[in-house]
Amino acid sequence: MSKARLVITAVILEGRSQTEVAHEYGVSKGWVSKLVARYRAEGAAAFEPRSRRPKTSPTAIGTDVVGLIAELREKLSTAGLDAGPDTIAWHLAHHHKTTVSAATISRYLTKAGLVEPAPRKRPRSTYIRFEAAMPNECWQADFTHYRLADGADTEILTWLDDCTRYALSVTAHERVTGPITQGTFQAAYEAHGVPASTLTDNGLVFTTRLAGGRGGKNALEHELARLGVTQKNSRPNRPTTCGKVERFQQTMKKHLAAANPQPATLADLQALIDAFTETYNHHRPHRSLPHRATPAAVYTTRPRATPAPTSRPPTPAGSAPTPSTKPDPSPCATTENSTTSASAEPTKEPASS
Repeated sequence: MSKARLVITAVILEGRSQTEVAHEYGVSKGWVSKLVARYRAEGAAAFEPRSRRPKTSPTAIGTDVVGLIAELREKLSTAGLDAGPDTIAWHLAHHHKTTVSAATISRYLTKAGLVEPAPRKRPRSTYIRFEAAMPNECWQADFTHYRLADGADTEILTWLDDCTRYALSVTAHERVTGPITQGTFQAAYEAHGVPASTLTDNGLVFTTRLAGGRGGKNALEHELARLGVTQKNSRPNRPTTCGKVERFQQTMKKHLAAANPQPATLADLQALIDAFTETYNHHRPHRSLPHRATPAAVYTTRPRATPAPTSRPPTPAGSAPTPSTKPDPSPCATTENSTTSASAEPTKEPASS
C-alpha cells in the first residue's frame, strides 16, 4: 500500500490528527493536509500518480519568436553564413529588439530537428591563442583558390587585422603575384593606416627568404622595410600560425559556394566578395570579439598601432634600393628571427568565425 493510502486511511478512517499522522510517517503536515483535501474532492482518484511538470514555463517563448528563430536559421544557412544560436541571438537583439538566450535558441533548434550533430572537438583548454592587443598591430595575409562557373581557377587575396578580424582587403585575381600582393597592401594601408607588423606564410608573393637568396627581396618585402613594418612569417608546415585569415577564408568560401548562380567572371566573383565583406565587417557578430561585436565596431573605435619609430625616414614609394636607401635587414632573414610567439610549440587555437 502506498504511503498516500496509509495517510488517508489513518486520517479519514481511523480519525487520527493530521499532526500525529505526519509525525508517524515522516512527512510534512502540509502534505497530509493537501492529500486529505484532494481525497475529499476527488475520491479514489487522489491516489493516482501526478505529473510534477510545472503548470507554467517562465522561459518559454511565443510561437512568433519560435517562427522567427527558424526563419533566421534558414535565411543565414542559405546565405552560407553562420547560423548558430549565438548568431541568431545577436540578430534577434539587434534587428528585432527581442532578447532570447543562446541556450533557449539551441533548445528550440534541436527540438525542431534543425541541428546536425557536429564531430567531437578538442577541448578549448588544449589550445593556446595568440592575438594582437590593438588594431593595426598585426595584419595577416593569405590567398586561396576558387573556381568560377566554367571551371576556371582564380585566387583570392586577403589582408585581415589580427586584433579585430576586420577584413581590410579581399580581392580576386586570375593569379596572385608579387606586385599584386604589394599593390593590395599599399591600397590597404592608404585606406586604414600603416600596420606595425604583418604575419604571413612563406609563399613567394610574401617573402623570398626560403628561396635560397636568388633574386633578392620581393616587392612586398621592400615596401615593408621602407615603411618600417616588422615582417613575420610562420615556420614551414605550421598553417595554424595564420589561423585567423585561414578561418576567414573558410567562412568566405562557404558563403561563395552558396551563391546561385555561381560567378562566371572575375567581376562577378569580386561583387560577391564585396557583398560578403560588407556583411562580415558590419552586419555579422564575431564570436571571438567582446560582446559578440562586429569587426568594424571594434576596429573603428579602438586606438590603432603604428610602426615602431626608426632612425631614418622611409624612402619615397617606388624608389629603387641603393647603397643610401637600402632597406634595413628583414626580421625574417632567418627562421630564428622570423617567428614570433605566435609560432611557439604549443598547438594554436584556430580563430572563431
